[in-house]
Amino acid sequence: MAGPGDDIRARNAAFAVVAVATVVRLVFASALPLYPDEAYYWEWSRRLAPGYFDHPPGIAYIIGLGTSLFPALGLAVTPFAVRVFAVLCGLVASLAVVGIARRLGGDRAGVYAALIICTMPLAATGLVLATPDAPLMGATGAGMYAVVRAVQSPLRSRASLGWWCAAGLALGAAFTSKYTSILLPVGVVGAIVGAGELRSRLREPGPYVACAVATLVFAPVLVWNAAHEWRSFTFQIEHGLGAHRGSPLAREGELVGGQAGLATPILFVLMAAAAWQAIRRRVPATFALLGIVAAVMWGFFVLSAWRKPVEANWPAPAYVPAAALLAATAATMWRARGRRWTRWGIGLALGLTTVVYAHALFNVLPLVPRRDPIARAFGFDAMAAGMDAARAARRASATAAGATGTVWLGVDRYQDAAEAAFNLPDRPEVFSVNLGGRPNQYDFWPGFPDRARPGDDLVLAVDDPEGEVHAAVRRLSPHFARVVRGGRVELKRDEGDPPISVRRIWTLEGWNGTWPARPQP
Repeated sequence: MAGPGDDIRARNAAFAVVAVATVVRLVFASALPLYPDEAYYWEWSRRLAPGYFDHPPGIAYIIGLGTSLFPALGLAVTPFAVRVFAVLCGLVASLAVVGIARRLGGDRAGVYAALIICTMPLAATGLVLATPDAPLMGATGAGMYAVVRAVQSPLRSRASLGWWCAAGLALGAAFTSKYTSILLPVGVVGAIVGAGELRSRLREPGPYVACAVATLVFAPVLVWNAAHEWRSFTFQIEHGLGAHRGSPLAREGELVGGQAGLATPILFVLMAAAAWQAIRRRVPATFALLGIVAAVMWGFFVLSAWRKPVEANWPAPAYVPAAALLAATAATMWRARGRRWTRWGIGLALGLTTVVYAHALFNVLPLVPRRDPIARAFGFDAMAAGMDAARAARRASATAAGATGTVWLGVDRYQDAAEAAFNLPDRPEVFSVNLGGRPNQYDFWPGFPDRARPGDDLVLAVDDPEGEVHAAVRRLSPHFARVVRGGRVELKRDEGDPPISVRRIWTLEGWNGTWPARPQP
C-alpha cells in the first residue's frame, strides 16, 4: 500500500503533467495564425450578443475577455489574445478530469488521468483553439466534478446542495457553449435513475436546484432565440439531424474512425471498455455515473450518424467523464494487463500529439497543402494584403477623379470575411456577400446594401476558378458601373510551397443601388 509520501509524489506528478501541457498549449496558441472558424468567432466577439446563428455565445465571451484584456495591458490583439482563455478553459477541463479521477481512484488514478487528458490528440487542438469546444470542455469538466462531489456528499446536506448549485452553474455555462451539452444532464439523470445507489438523490432538492440554476444561466440564449424565430436551434437540428445523406454504414465507420483519431484507437477502446464495465456492474455508483454520461453522448451521435455525417469533434464532451473513468478503472480495478494497455495508449497518444505539434510549428510532414489540416490557417495574410493594396489603389484613383464614395471590402464566404478583417491592419468591417452559401451570422448583420450608398465601390476577394469568372462577380457585375479584374493571390504556408488555395481580387466601382437576391438566414 502506498504511503503518504508516495501519494504526495503522485499528486505532484499529476499537476506537473497538467502544468507542462498547459505551457505547451500556450506556445502552440501563440505560434499559429487563426483558423477560419476562429476568426469567425472573433468577429462575434466584436459584436457581443446573447446568441448567434451557428452556436450559443460562450466562445464569443471568452474571446472577448482576451481581446479586451490585451489592449488594457498595452498589448496587441494577436492570435494568442484570441486563444488565451480557450487554453485556460482547457486547463479547467484537465484539472477537473484529474480531480474526478482522484476522487474515484486516488492519486495514482490522478496521474493516469493527467497523462490521458494531456496527451490525447483531442487535447492538442480542442483545448487550444478558440472554438466552442474549448469552453464546452471546460464547463463539462467543472460540471462533472461538481456532480461527483454532490453525489459523494451526505444526502440532503449543505455540502451536497452547494455542489449541486455549482453543477448547475457549470452545466448552464456548457449550454451557452454548445446546444448538444443538453446530453450531459440527460446522462446524469439517467445515471441517478439507473444506478440504485444514486436513486435516493431524487429525494433531495439538489438536482432540481441544479436544473433551475442551469436554466437561469441559459435563459438569455433562449430569449435571443425566441426573438429570432428559433433560427439557431432550427439550424443546429437541421445540421445534425436533417435529411439522410450518403451511406449509413459509411457514416458510422467515419464516426468510429474519428473517435479513434481523437483519443487514439487504444485509449478509445479502453474508454469504451471502462464505460461498459461501469454500466454493467453499476457499482461503485460514481463509476456508473461517468460511464452512463459518456455512453449517452456517444450513443446520441451514433444514432445521429445513421442520418447524416457527424464531425469527429461533436462527441468531445464524452471524453471528460470517459478519461476520468478510464484512469480510475485502470488504477483500482484492472490488473497488470489492463494497466499496461493504458500505458501503451498514453504512449501512442503522446507520440501522435507530439507529431501534431511538431508539424504545426515546423512543417515537418510531407503533406499536400490542400489536404493538410494545419495548413488551413495559413495564407490569409496574403489575401488581406492584396485586398488592402486594391483598396488603396481605388482610393487613390477615386481621389484623383474627384469621387467621394467609400471603398468597402467583401468576400463571398464568411470564413474569408473574418480572416480578412483580422489580418487587415485597420481591422475593418468586411462583408460576406453570401450569394449562394449556407446562411451564417453575417446574414444577421448589416451587409453591403445596408451600409453603402450609390456610387460606393467594393473590393471583392473570391476564389479564382481557372478559365472563368467567379459566379459572385458575374452576379454582382450588373449592379456596378465598372468591374476591374485585379491580382491573383496564392495562399501558402511557406514560400516555395504549392498553394493551399487561390483568390482573385476584383474592384467593383460605382454601385447603382441595387443588389441580387440572397438567401435569408
